[in-house]
Amino acid sequence: MKGVLLVNLGSPDSPEPKDVKRYLGEFLMDERVIDVPLWARTLLVKGIILNTRPKASAKAYKKIWWDEGSPLIVLSERLKDKIQNQIDLPVALAMRYGSMTIKKGLQELVDKGVNEVFLMPLYPQYAMATTETILVLAEEIRKASFPNITIHDLKPFYNDSNYIKVLSNSIARHLDNKDYEHLLFSYHGVPERHIRKSDITKSHCKPNDKINCVCCKTPSKAHEFCYKHQCKEVTRLVAEALNLKEGTYSTSFQSRLGFDPWLQPYTDRTIERLGKEGTKKMAIVTPAFVSDCLETLEEIAMEGEEIFHEMGGQDFTTVPCLNDNQEFVDLLSNWIKQWALTETVEA
Repeated sequence: MKGVLLVNLGSPDSPEPKDVKRYLGEFLMDERVIDVPLWARTLLVKGIILNTRPKASAKAYKKIWWDEGSPLIVLSERLKDKIQNQIDLPVALAMRYGSMTIKKGLQELVDKGVNEVFLMPLYPQYAMATTETILVLAEEIRKASFPNITIHDLKPFYNDSNYIKVLSNSIARHLDNKDYEHLLFSYHGVPERHIRKSDITKSHCKPNDKINCVCCKTPSKAHEFCYKHQCKEVTRLVAEALNLKEGTYSTSFQSRLGFDPWLQPYTDRTIERLGKEGTKKMAIVTPAFVSDCLETLEEIAMEGEEIFHEMGGQDFTTVPCLNDNQEFVDLLSNWIKQWALTETVEA
């Protein structure tokens, strides 16, 4: 029997410091998030970050927390429920970090008789700290606890024509009748070294080429795992779909941590620059996320708008993530139906 497991990032159980600290500890101790030796990661995370950051992060979570709970969890559950209403297979939801574990999600499906799972990481682009960490952990759990099931995974869908159509339609709908001068595509940042590590050719990607990005534009097998290329490709394809004029849109990266170089240009500095240069009306979309969360609701919609206004900007419009957008639900449901029609693979 086949079943589906949707996997998103995760969230603390509450916006209280103790729960935020527990969540951050699990998240930041992941070797694919902070990819340094264990001793260094332990010193950085447990010795410094977890002693300083939880209170500030908890304060930020409290700003965006809903009565129903974490926005990311609530929106992911709505998405799951809508998909379940459109397909006959069991659908479960799990998070990479937090109490809604991948093991619990797999157990829920196994209890319903599922022995073949379609694992769907809810990330359009591939990255070590998102898709890869989900797939690696899911396989470890399968081997240890569910050796009789088979797992298939949804590949990154950043350049899928139907996804681009859904994303473009969502942006156009939310910006309809909005007067803006510049549309910023802001993606979650990753350290530059992640791009080099993900380069299967070991020679193509040059993340420090911040101006021309020749490697992102040059065809290569490396693009299959290159987060930077995939983000820029989403921007390019959406710009084409929306007939955006050159110079009226750009790409940036947010949420950097520590002192190592991360993908640039940085979102906060880009917003600051646009304001200083005289842009009065801007809009921003966050295509690395399918569900609104702390990074979109607080970092962008609150902090980003504050920066823009401080630099002289006036109108700051944020485009919501796809969330439980019906077109997005239909797209994911169709992919599931197509997978379900494939021959069953023996476990």
